[in-house]
Amino acid sequence: MPETFVKTLSLIAAAVIAATSLAAHAQTRQATSSMTPGDILRIASVGDAQISPNGQWVVYTVSIVEGDETINTLWLARVSLPSANVSTNASAPTSQRRSTTNWPDQRAAPTPLLASGWNASNPRWSPDGSKIAFLRDHNAQRELWVVTLENREPRFIAAVQSTNFFITYAGEALAWAPDSQRLAYISATEELTEPPATFSSHDDPRVIDRIQYKSRTAFSDRRHTHVWITAIDRPEPRQLTEGGVYDHAITFSPTGDEIAFLSNHESDPDANNNSDIFAVDLHGEVRQITSTKGCEYEPAWSPDGKWIAYTATKRDVTTIDSVAEDTHVWVISASGSNSRELSGAQDRRARGPRWSRDGNSVLYLTGDHGSTTIYRVDVSNRRIEAFMLPVDAAEHIHGVFMEYKQSSAEADRPFGAFQISSFSNAQRPISTGATNERNDYAPIAFALSDNIMPQEVYVASGKTVAIVRASAHNESVRSLHLLPSAEIKFESFDGTLIQGWLIKPAGWRADRRYPLILGIHGGPHGMYGYAFNPTFQVYAARGYAVLYLNPRGSSGHGQKFSDGTLNEWGGGDFKDLMAGVDEALKRYQWIDPDRLGVTGGSYGGFMTNWIITQTPRFRAAVSAASVSNLISFYSTSLYQDLIHAEFGGFPWDNYELLWQWSPLRYAKQAQTPTMFIHGESDNDVHITQAEEMYMALRRRGVETVLVRYPREGHGLREPRHRVDALERTLSWFDRFLK
Repeated sequence: MPETFVKTLSLIAAAVIAATSLAAHAQTRQATSSMTPGDILRIASVGDAQISPNGQWVVYTVSIVEGDETINTLWLARVSLPSANVSTNASAPTSQRRSTTNWPDQRAAPTPLLASGWNASNPRWSPDGSKIAFLRDHNAQRELWVVTLENREPRFIAAVQSTNFFITYAGEALAWAPDSQRLAYISATEELTEPPATFSSHDDPRVIDRIQYKSRTAFSDRRHTHVWITAIDRPEPRQLTEGGVYDHAITFSPTGDEIAFLSNHESDPDANNNSDIFAVDLHGEVRQITSTKGCEYEPAWSPDGKWIAYTATKRDVTTIDSVAEDTHVWVISASGSNSRELSGAQDRRARGPRWSRDGNSVLYLTGDHGSTTIYRVDVSNRRIEAFMLPVDAAEHIHGVFMEYKQSSAEADRPFGAFQISSFSNAQRPISTGATNERNDYAPIAFALSDNIMPQEVYVASGKTVAIVRASAHNESVRSLHLLPSAEIKFESFDGTLIQGWLIKPAGWRADRRYPLILGIHGGPHGMYGYAFNPTFQVYAARGYAVLYLNPRGSSGHGQKFSDGTLNEWGGGDFKDLMAGVDEALKRYQWIDPDRLGVTGGSYGGFMTNWIITQTPRFRAAVSAASVSNLISFYSTSLYQDLIHAEFGGFPWDNYELLWQWSPLRYAKQAQTPTMFIHGESDNDVHITQAEEMYMALRRRGVETVLVRYPREGHGLREPRHRVDALERTLSWFDRFLK
C-alpha cells in the first residue's frame, strides 16, 4: 500500500475517531437522561438527499412521529459553501485532533418545502433546477405534484395508482424529461390476465391462482404497474406500457425520446424472478435492452445518452429478498450491446448507481466492513475511487474522492467509521470561493450517520473546502446520554476473521460485572456497522453491554463471505456468533458469563431460535419475526424463493436438508426462557413460524410467551407497538438477567 494512501487512511481514522470521541465527551457533559424506549420516537429519519443540478439547494425527506402516525415531510436547504481555501495536507498530531474535531455544525437553515399537513416523499429536481416533483399521500390516495422554487405553491399533476404487490428493488418512481416540461412516472392499472370466472372480487371466498398471491401484509391485488407520461403545464396523463407485468425503476433518456425501465417478462414471472432492462418510446413502442439469467436493477441513463448504468446479479436463481449474491455495477450501450461489469474486482455489494456530470464515471454506494460510502468507477479503465472524509490541521473535514485499493488484509477498513445511506450529485461544477477555482467534480449531497449520531444531510463541495452540514433534525438527541461502540475483530473456529462491536452499559465501572445482550441482524445477508442504532442505545442505557457481529453470510465482506450461509443456516454463522461471545468474555472480564441474553429479528430471529436449541448458555431470549421451520416457511412466506436460492431446490427435493437446519427439529434441547414477538399480518415470515416454536416450548415446559401485534407486518410500524415491544423486551431480560 503506497505511503500517501496510508497517510490518508490515518487522517481519515483520526477524523472519525476524533468526531466520535468529542461527541461522546460532549454528550456525557450535557446529558440529562439516559435513552428510554419512548425516546426512539424522538428520532427523525432523515434521508433521500437530492441536490439541485446547480448544487445550490438540497431537498430531503424527514419522517417523524406525530401521535399514532408517522409523517413524511420534505425540507429544503440552501447550501452555503465556505469561501476559504483550506489545505487538505493535514499534519496535526492525532492526539490534538481527537480533542477538538467534530462533525461540522449546521451552516444551512433548512425550511419545510410544503405547508403543514402535507405527507410527501420522493422529491426530484427538474433538470433546469427550477422545480421539484414529489409524491403525496392524501386520503388513502397517492398523487403526483410539482412545486417551483419561485413561489412554493404546489400544483397537482396526476393521480397515481399503487399496487400492494411486492416489487423488489422498485427503483425510481419519477423521472423528468430533459426539457423539464414533462414527467414520466409509475402508476398501476387494474388488468385482468385471466378470465373473471377464475377468481372472485369478494372476500368470501378467495380463489388463489398464482404463486405470488401475497403482499407484505395482505393478499396481492390485481393491479400492475406501468410507465406513464404527462406534460406539467397542461397535464394529460398517458399510459405507455401495458400487460400483466410490473414495470418500474424508470430513467429518462437525455434525448427525451425514450424511457428505460425494469420488468420481468418471463412466461411465469411469479415462478422466476428475472428483471431485465427495457425502453419505451413516446409512442408506446417497447424494446428489450438486456436479456440475462440474472437480475438487472436501478438503470440510469448516461448524460450523452449512449450508455445505461445499472446493478445486476448473474446467477440463475435470484430471490426477491435477502439475495446472497452481491450486485455489481454494469454499463450497457443504449442499443443493448457491449455490456461490461465495472465494479466486479471490488468484490463488494453495490447499489444506487448515478452518472458523474461528465459521463466518464459512475458513482454508487458500497458497504465494506460495517462502513458504507460512495465510490466512483471510471467507465473506460475501471479505476475505482472511494469517497473519504479526511481532516486537515484546521480541524475541517473534507469530502474527497481518493484512489481505492482493495486491502489484502480484511482487517483494514478503508474509509472511516460512518454509513452513508443515500446520495445525489449535482450536474454543474461550482466555484470554490476565494481562488475562483472550479471543482474537479460537482457537489454531492449525502445522508450520513455514525454510532452515536442519527442520520443528517451533508454536502461535499470539493477538495478545497470543508463539508457542510445541511440539516439538524436530531438535535434533541444531544440531551440524551449516548454511548459509543468499540470495534472488535477476532478469528473464528476456522480462522475466518469476524468483525463486531461492543457497547458498554451506561455508568460502567471496572469493579462491577454486567449482563450482556447479543444482537443478531436479519437477512441473513444484512450488515451491522457504523450506523446509529437506537434499540442498542436503549439496551445499554438499561445497564446491558451490547454485542453485535457480522458473522459469515453478512454482506460487506465479499462474495465468499456472503455465501457462507448457503445450504447451512445455523452452521458457520452460529459458530461465528458463539466465538464472538467467547471473545467478548475473554477481553472484558466485567461481563458476567452467567447473565447472557440473545435477541434478533427475521433471520436474527431464526438464529435466536437456533441458538436456544443448540446451547443452554443464554439465560433469556427474545425472538422477533422469526423462522423456526424451513419446510413450512417455504410455503407460507411471501418470498418462498429464498429457499430455492439458499438451499438449491424445493422441500420435496431437499426435505432432510431443510429439516436439518430448522430450529423446530431441536426443540427438545431448548431450555432458555424465550419471548416471541410477531406481527399478525406478517407475510414475509408468517406468524405460524412463531406459533410453531412457541407451542413446542410451551408443551415442553420451557418458560415462554408469544406477543402478537395486530395489523403489523415484518417489522413493527405503529409507534405505540414499537415502544411496547421494546419495553417488553427489556422487562423480559430484566426478569432473567438481573
